[in-house]
Amino acid sequence: MDRLTRKELKTDRFALEVGNIVDYLSVHRREAIRYGAAAAVVLVAAIGMFFYWKHQQGARREALQAALNTYQAEIGPAGGAGVLSFPTRAERDKAAGKAFGDLAGRYSGSEEAFIARYYLGAMAADQGRLADAEKLFREVADSGGDNYGSLAKLALAEIYAGQGKNSEAEKLLRSLMARPSLFVSKEQAAIELARLLTPVKPDEARKLLEPLRTEKRSTVSRAALTLLGNLPPK
Repeated sequence: MDRLTRKELKTDRFALEVGNIVDYLSVHRREAIRYGAAAAVVLVAAIGMFFYWKHQQGARREALQAALNTYQAEIGPAGGAGVLSFPTRAERDKAAGKAFGDLAGRYSGSEEAFIARYYLGAMAADQGRLADAEKLFREVADSGGDNYGSLAKLALAEIYAGQGKNSEAEKLLRSLMARPSLFVSKEQAAIELARLLTPVKPDEARKLLEPLRTEKRSTVSRAALTLLGNLPPK
């Protein structure tokens, strides 16, 4: 299985775009929760498209592109020529689930397979199948490498927090802070950890957020300032 080199993966423009998407999700957390894990999947779509366009085409990338096209297909009456659409979201989800599942099974262990499993986990979470989502995210977290694994850990932390399993969520977020990746920075993990700790450990949350007030990335600094404003006075 061919792998991308560290130099190839850390393309400046791509890294910036990925960081901006994750920053946006950190700030707009309520919207992300409202739509389950579907919003976070936008990030993985960018990753999948990057691999597809940046490197020579192969069977795995063609399968990933086809699955992405299905997932992003329009809902409603058939559009123009070449426009993929489904009558209902349920039908689209069924087709996308099959495409991602086939890819993950056929090319197990590849980058594309981990992207597919992340998508399957996100779709499961969006549909309220949290046990299935947890299993899929855990597979990616354990075996998907630093970058894909970090995305899966972030998703798992969100699920655990929603279930009141704060200690499990905290453990994952602290691990992301200790070992940030291209897709989940230390600052982004700190913001999510501070959000988790705010109701029970406000002083610790404040310590995490104070250094981020002057962060150069405006989305990070705005998120930190917003959370600081929600903390009780000293």
